[in-house]
Amino acid sequence: MSGDAQLPNTRALEALLFVSDEPLTASVLAQALGLDRRTVDAICDRLAATLEERGSGLTLRSVAGGWRLFTHPETQDVVERFILSSRQARMTKASLETLSIVAYKQPVTRHQVSSIRGVNSDGVLRALTDRGLIEEAGRDEGPGRPLLYGTTPRFLERLGLPSLAALPSLAPLLDDAGEDPVDTPIGEEELPRAEDVRPEDEAPEPGEG
Repeated sequence: MSGDAQLPNTRALEALLFVSDEPLTASVLAQALGLDRRTVDAICDRLAATLEERGSGLTLRSVAGGWRLFTHPETQDVVERFILSSRQARMTKASLETLSIVAYKQPVTRHQVSSIRGVNSDGVLRALTDRGLIEEAGRDEGPGRPLLYGTTPRFLERLGLPSLAALPSLAPLLDDAGEDPVDTPIGEEELPRAEDVRPEDEAPEPGEG
């Protein structure tokens, strides 16, 4: 396959790797791109070499039976300083929305969170997971068995709650008393108050939708 013919596939491949929060196998990528596995592996090898040649801050590695993008090892110091310093910033509206949805609808998949918010929430979920406020809670039994997310004991600790049962009821906040609060999109008026979240646990999420 020529370089020109590979370009659209390489662009699509890079996009898939970017939005995934786990290694993608050659089989999964091949099915998504309509290619055979050998071609996918060849494109991945070439993309990995290209990222290194151009001095990218990202690197593509084959891990755990699949391919995944990582920050380049040489950027570790600056990335670490940025993450640690940004933990003092206030939590964004996107983070509060996402955390509220997980808290009230858990266990919940990434797709369900994104559907309720109306925007891709992968980056926000990763940031909340890194902060220790949410965690993986098994896999859904539906097609593809997507990851499920739930809140952590740290979430309860930081909000001063003894258990999830102590979360405020959403019923009084709903316009329609007949709606099921579990399936109702959580709006701004239903979020935990920003002042209830301690500043040391808040950080902005790059690329949040």
